[in-house]
Amino acid sequence: MAKGVPAQTARGYAGDWQRFEQWAAENGLRAMPASAETLTEYVAWLTVTPRPRTGRPYKPSSIDRAMASIAVAHQAASLPQPAQTGARLVLRGYEAELKQTKDPRGKVRKAGAATPRVLRQMIAATDTATLIGARDAAALTNGFALAARSSEAALLDWEDVAEADEDQGLLYDLYRPKVTNDQPLDVPYGNYATTCPVRTLRAYRQALLDHEHEPTGPLFVRIDRHGRINPPLHRGGRRIGDPAGRMTAEGIGDIVTRAARRAGLLRPDQLLPEGAPRWTGHALRRGYATAIREAKKDQLEAARHGGWVDGSRAFAGYHDRAGVFDEELNPLYGIGL
Repeated sequence: MAKGVPAQTARGYAGDWQRFEQWAAENGLRAMPASAETLTEYVAWLTVTPRPRTGRPYKPSSIDRAMASIAVAHQAASLPQPAQTGARLVLRGYEAELKQTKDPRGKVRKAGAATPRVLRQMIAATDTATLIGARDAAALTNGFALAARSSEAALLDWEDVAEADEDQGLLYDLYRPKVTNDQPLDVPYGNYATTCPVRTLRAYRQALLDHEHEPTGPLFVRIDRHGRINPPLHRGGRRIGDPAGRMTAEGIGDIVTRAARRAGLLRPDQLLPEGAPRWTGHALRRGYATAIREAKKDQLEAARHGGWVDGSRAFAGYHDRAGVFDEELNPLYGIGL
């Protein structure tokens, strides 16, 4: 797999590539290197063929990722990528058809925005007196403050965090795999004790010490419901998981999902409709982008803090609903309507 691709994304790409290879073999076509015609035919096939798990064809976003996986596989093999012009035309037509027919698959199901207000709801429903609750509060508040992806938060060690001079806050050295960049970040005190990233991290550290666990190595460690740190995990009779107890990116995301459920934002007895917000690890990053937009912070500096490149379309995309009724942001105010 190409360098710079996060592990979680790489696993998705690997599955996509395996399905493309199987389809190509079944149809007597060459997967590597693939021609533009083969790619176009494959995309067309994905738009009409029901998936075994859902009984419906792939969503546009899933097809887009499949195309990306094919491109990345060719890049990793130092081969020219198949031209995507024809495949993109097929995909755009598919998207337009879904939107015109009001098919729910045409709606992009985005992560919910875990803004500070939402974080307060989540943490209010969390028992921070327990070790696992202290960890979850620290993960939520610091994940937000760093605008960290789950994969980035999972890589953090205690050695990556230092106290700032004159007790101004925390100094982080955050590695962002997607842009292969080490980023120094300053995290000051928050206005509210419950959502202050500095206070919650210190409380989590003290809770670890109270449980006779030295805060070294992984910042966020596995803790079971009995308060055991780094409980043994087995699969097929073999020990699995990081030996030091480091949480995975999926584990970090589960912290957000569980907190959302406790706060009543996600109920286990209700099926989520297509297009409903997803409360995953990415909700912290989206919440950061939404909050700084609503607070009218400098967009360039805010984007750089979150590891977005200057002029990032992805960063701008997080602002689709931020400040919609703000007189300075909504163009319909003050025009004599």
